[in-house]
Amino acid sequence: MDNLYEDLHAEGLISDESFEKIRQKPILFSVHWEIKTLLYLGVLLLTTGLGVLIYENIDTIGHQAILALIALICTGCFAYCFKTCLPFSAGRVKSPNTAFDYVVLLGSISFLTFVGYLQFEYKVFGTNYGLATLIPMLVLFFVAYYFDHLGILNMAIANLAIWMGVSVTPKQLLLNSDFNSETIISTYLVLGVMLLAGAYATQYFNFKKHFKFSYQHYGVHVTFIALLAGYFHYYDSPLCALWMLVLFATAFFIYRDAVKSNSFYFLLLVILYGYVAVSSLAVRVSLLAGDGVLTLAPIYFMGSAVGLIILLIRLNKKLKTS
Repeated sequence: MDNLYEDLHAEGLISDESFEKIRQKPILFSVHWEIKTLLYLGVLLLTTGLGVLIYENIDTIGHQAILALIALICTGCFAYCFKTCLPFSAGRVKSPNTAFDYVVLLGSISFLTFVGYLQFEYKVFGTNYGLATLIPMLVLFFVAYYFDHLGILNMAIANLAIWMGVSVTPKQLLLNSDFNSETIISTYLVLGVMLLAGAYATQYFNFKKHFKFSYQHYGVHVTFIALLAGYFHYYDSPLCALWMLVLFATAFFIYRDAVKSNSFYFLLLVILYGYVAVSSLAVRVSLLAGDGVLTLAPIYFMGSAVGLIILLIRLNKKLKTS
């Protein structure tokens, strides 16, 4: 390598100043994330390009040919993955090569496209949409665990929510959900409890422990939003107290686990959702107390916001020193 730099310097391609810097301290840098980004973009561009091509030529290509092409891509991807993957383990399994994870991703997307196209065009599942979403969900969970792929696990969790008839992402959960429905609230609560149970089961049984974060991430958001929705839905009923008690019990449980796991992210979520719950109770008490106490609400929110920031700073320092 030194000879290469000397030759380049001799040819005048490297200046004297640059040559001295290289000799004193070779500059090494990683292109790991650049390569991963390019591979992700490659998968997205390939799937998008195929979609556009099929859409624009649907009349000339034919549905059977399109399905055959998607099935061929899916089969080729999974054939490569099964042939290349390392033996299954309950712990973390590294990818055999850089492209492996992206081939798994392409195969999974192709499979979902194939099943969706088949149902849309030929109604193979009829009106049994539960079965049409159940099969992709089970396949995605199998792929996620067998090939140890966190991205596919997130897709499987999203499909679990679709199978239950709800949305799992916090943004869609807040924007598109009807929290006036007892069925929707209870469904979200069941989903959240299932995801939290899945998170702690991975740790308790020491089975794919690194999957815990994905389960817990969605589970915390869904559970707390469902509990808050239940509280406000039963606002004028004595049942609202039960929803709030369950919320604080859940917050305490997740708080202890966050401290034990040294996770500031989940500690932050517990504090924020707990702050929303406490503030809703404070507003309710001020409304019952009358205008005199209600005028103190701005002072409460300003003071509590400052206190919340100080608390988060102290907790962060505590986690770093523990």
